Amino acid sequence: MKRQVFIFLLITVVGKIAAQQDPQYNLYQFNPLIINPAYAGARDGLSIVADVRNQWVGFDGAPKTSVISGHAPVLNKNVGLGFTLIGDVMGPRTMIGFSGNFAYILKLNNKWKLSAGLNAGYNRYQFRYSEITFKTIDNTNQNLSNFNTGALDVNAGFYLKSNSFFMGLSVTHLGARSLFEIDMRDTSFTSNLTYHLRSHQFFTMGKSWVINENVVFAPTIALRGVSNGKGNADINFNFFLYKKLWMGVFFRSQYGPGFLLNYYVTPKCKVGYSFDSGVGDKRRLGPSHEVTVGFDFLGRRSKIISPRFL
Repeated sequence: MKRQVFIFLLITVVGKIAAQQDPQYNLYQFNPLIINPAYAGARDGLSIVADVRNQWVGFDGAPKTSVISGHAPVLNKNVGLGFTLIGDVMGPRTMIGFSGNFAYILKLNNKWKLSAGLNAGYNRYQFRYSEITFKTIDNTNQNLSNFNTGALDVNAGFYLKSNSFFMGLSVTHLGARSLFEIDMRDTSFTSNLTYHLRSHQFFTMGKSWVINENVVFAPTIALRGVSNGKGNADINFNFFLYKKLWMGVFFRSQYGPGFLLNYYVTPKCKVGYSFDSGVGDKRRLGPSHEVTVGFDFLGRRSKIISPRFL
């Protein structure tokens, strides 16, 4: 492996470095379930979305994430049930997880709904230290070998929405803990190697305005935080055109601009693409690409396409 992988090892496992561990998505607003379990059942029918993200393209050991999620309302649409299957690779670390989603949907009035949700599942982690060549640390390979471990995981969230507004708040890795600690005192490291799951917090909000029958303006914001670490913020300016195409540009703090598309091939099938440049990142890690494919199976009375990002 090249030296970059060693950098990723430091970012992901040295306990004193508070890095973002959860995947970062640009198209979250078209599939909120991947960051907020309270969204389960909000689509008024069965919805399935697949998302693939390649981050920092061209950088050896860069993150690659694949996720499939699905959800639907049950019990007179007062409860939402769903699932999430995810695979995330970053440098020598691979995580595969499966979880179930439950949300209780409270109808405040004819326009507003408030949901509270939980996501619980199991994540399996693999750390492939044998793939790393240390050029500056003596005898490290004698102390490290491939390591596998697993952990139960619980996430929670709230989601408030109307026909033209949404606001969500969610937290991941409740009861976060250390997955392992490796004694490195016999090497050039000054401390042990640890991998500690850190709680991540997400706040999202969006509002849409109908300009005319063919144009909807729908800006959104997203704030991300990490316990004992640095977060970031997105601001999106999105337009929904001719009830077929979402187009938007966004800016991410400490990272730079990007753009997104989401096109309804049919009323039941949509495809999305997003590109973020990374030109504002001082590390110069490179651009990122994200692709989604979604299928909606809604009831006859449901709005197939609306300005709700649903």
